[in-house]
Amino acid sequence: MTARAEQRVRHRRRVTKRRSVIAGTAAFGLTGAAIVTTTMLSTAGAASSWPEDTGSKPVSSTIPVKGTYDGGMKKFYGTGALGGDSQDEGQDPVFELADGATLKNVVIGTPAADGVHCKGSCTLQNVWWLDVGEDAASFKGTSASAVYTVYGGGARNADDKVLQFNGAGKLVVSKFRVENFGKLVRSCGNCGKQYRRTVIINDVDITAPGKSIVGVNQNYGDTAALRNIRVHGDGKKKIETCVRFEGNDTGKEPEKLSPVGPYGKTCDFTASDIAYE
Repeated sequence: MTARAEQRVRHRRRVTKRRSVIAGTAAFGLTGAAIVTTTMLSTAGAASSWPEDTGSKPVSSTIPVKGTYDGGMKKFYGTGALGGDSQDEGQDPVFELADGATLKNVVIGTPAADGVHCKGSCTLQNVWWLDVGEDAASFKGTSASAVYTVYGGGARNADDKVLQFNGAGKLVVSKFRVENFGKLVRSCGNCGKQYRRTVIINDVDITAPGKSIVGVNQNYGDTAALRNIRVHGDGKKKIETCVRFEGNDTGKEPEKLSPVGPYGKTCDFTASDIAYE
């Protein structure tokens, strides 16, 4: 085979591989910018260990992010007005991302305040929370076309929620790990403004103890798809998989519905999608 012919073969292989990745991503409902975001990243699974930071940076007021902010794996922690690590609602975040912004290569230490807020579509890439405060990240966009991507990274020591989905659109969590937590993803059950929300969780490692993987509001049309989930240290299967709620916009505690687990389009998965290791 000539050198030119070999080059053509290699090119065809690269194109075929890229098309197959895009096709697999599209199967989860990702298109356009979301495909670019996910396919441009490493295809390795969730990290097997927690990262070492490259230094510490105290944060006394919220860091606004437009475009891309690369933290270089420094550990950011709250001080002064951001020095709390309670579960009180209404705390300010360490980072606030504008619509379309990306935060990557960041370790959030303690105190963590209210972690990260996304005002619209955003990407959190290789972001780690060592000790979750109120929430690790909150997604607050109001457009039905908003896409929030959490790729890589992880969170641990969350008394309640890790990823709080208050806004509209789609949240995609992949190659993430969580340990010692309350709820990995929760669609807001009693926000004053409610939306239909879509949650996709794929290729994630979950380590007990924990309460639930995802909670959604059936009455608002929320859906959750679970794929390639690995649960560690939960031989008795105490961590609930997908929990349905009757949400409201009045601030009342939402009603939990039965049964818990696969349920049509609302909780889209089968037993084979959850591996207990």
